[in-house]
Amino acid sequence: MALLRFAPSPTGPLHLGGLRMALYNHMYARKVGGKWMMRVEDTDATRYVPGSVDGIRKALEWAGLHYDYGPGHEGPHAPYFQSERLDLYRSYANKLLDTGHAYRCFCTPDKLEETRERLARAGSNSTYDKTCLHLTEEEVARKVRAGEKSIVRLNDSNLPARPPATDLVFGRLKDAHASLATDPILLKTDLFPTYHLASVADDHEMGITHVLRGEEWLLSYPLHLDLYACLKLAPPQFAHIPILLNPDGTKMSKRKGDVQVIDYIHRGWEPEAVLNWLALAGWGAKHDHGPDHEHSHTPKPRLVQEAPDSTRVMSLNEMINEFDLSALTQRSSSLDPSKLEYLNKHHLMREWSTPEGLEALAERAHDQVKAAFPTSQYTSIEYLKKVILTLEGRLTNLQDIAIHGPFFFVEPDLSSDDAQAMLKNITPEQKSQTLQAVTKLLQEAPEPWEKLDLHELLHGERERLDVPYKVFMTVLRHALCGRKDGPAVADVMRVLGRERTLARLKQ
Repeated sequence: MALLRFAPSPTGPLHLGGLRMALYNHMYARKVGGKWMMRVEDTDATRYVPGSVDGIRKALEWAGLHYDYGPGHEGPHAPYFQSERLDLYRSYANKLLDTGHAYRCFCTPDKLEETRERLARAGSNSTYDKTCLHLTEEEVARKVRAGEKSIVRLNDSNLPARPPATDLVFGRLKDAHASLATDPILLKTDLFPTYHLASVADDHEMGITHVLRGEEWLLSYPLHLDLYACLKLAPPQFAHIPILLNPDGTKMSKRKGDVQVIDYIHRGWEPEAVLNWLALAGWGAKHDHGPDHEHSHTPKPRLVQEAPDSTRVMSLNEMINEFDLSALTQRSSSLDPSKLEYLNKHHLMREWSTPEGLEALAERAHDQVKAAFPTSQYTSIEYLKKVILTLEGRLTNLQDIAIHGPFFFVEPDLSSDDAQAMLKNITPEQKSQTLQAVTKLLQEAPEPWEKLDLHELLHGERERLDVPYKVFMTVLRHALCGRKDGPAVADVMRVLGRERTLARLKQ
């Protein structure tokens, strides 16, 4: 059975790129009938931000991405914090030391910096001169006994043969060893592992079959395959996902605003719409990774069939059913905020199209409306359902209810500049005539309010008065809403009810 892992670092709130990575792991695992876990990569104590893990978990919960194993969902692979697995990494480092695939380096940071500068001046691509590789066993033992600090380095001059690197997104890759540091560090002086050793050890010990991670790790991929080969372990399958970009083409960063998931939660975006938006960013055309197709970061794949359009409205289940790693593009993708608005609007439309969905939306909107209009007595769930259906063509976000329909909850401010401007070209006689006629009409209407054809009644009364349509409707809209934009006047009346409608007309 396929087992995948989402491995965030607790360095702050979950950002959109991290949510997208969790989504792809979730979709692939569910598509193939597998499971996925959350593993916290917290071995760098200097970057740890308290509360990060809880924040990440809450963001995943909001999005509906429920991992099978991890913090709060213990399973056979625990512990799920790398800081609690240090003995494992040291044992792996010792295996590499025992087989000659790694060695201890006692060079101080100043010495290492001096070496790097000397090699660079000499025109060498090396970043270390392998000084400590040539220490005898006795010299190493003496330094260890003396308490000298050391790191453990991979011996890249003693690497076993292995198959070429292949990737589920990028296909077969050219050798990239030249871009790696000389004898990369595996274990630091504080006995904490680097990402390279920890991820290889954990992925093997936890039985990970597929690793979906960011494209930024593509350059380190050969190193990780070397470690698997040195340890005589079978590597999982890898898929490196191209990164997300800002609309201006710059790389998304936690240090820049507008990328944290918590911001999208607070702004009232639909979780499924956000997932839809993230999933389709980079879900391009299918490629053919033939056996002779080698490439780096600028491949020219053969198109096989089209993938979903970038604004196709899809539920999470629909995305899972159609998800295919080979359909991901091999280039970075930018997030277009206008596409989120479009998708969010259509996800809302899907939701309020069923009684259950409409009820859920009204329940979610309730607290927002109460907070926006704390003195209003018109905030019941049943009332909100009517408001949502009346505003439906104007709602891009659930929070738009308070923006586009404040007059449903509180009395309109008829003294505002906007309200006064509505009557600029209307005479007092036209205003008075319209208000009095419609008030009388509605007072005398015999049928229950819910059964009145308000559109037809208003249309007939306007013709009887022979008042211009624009004047007639503007007078009514001014009295009922105090603003020139909004749903049809008859629809506003229907939601307000007879008593509130007449009160506003008389006012």
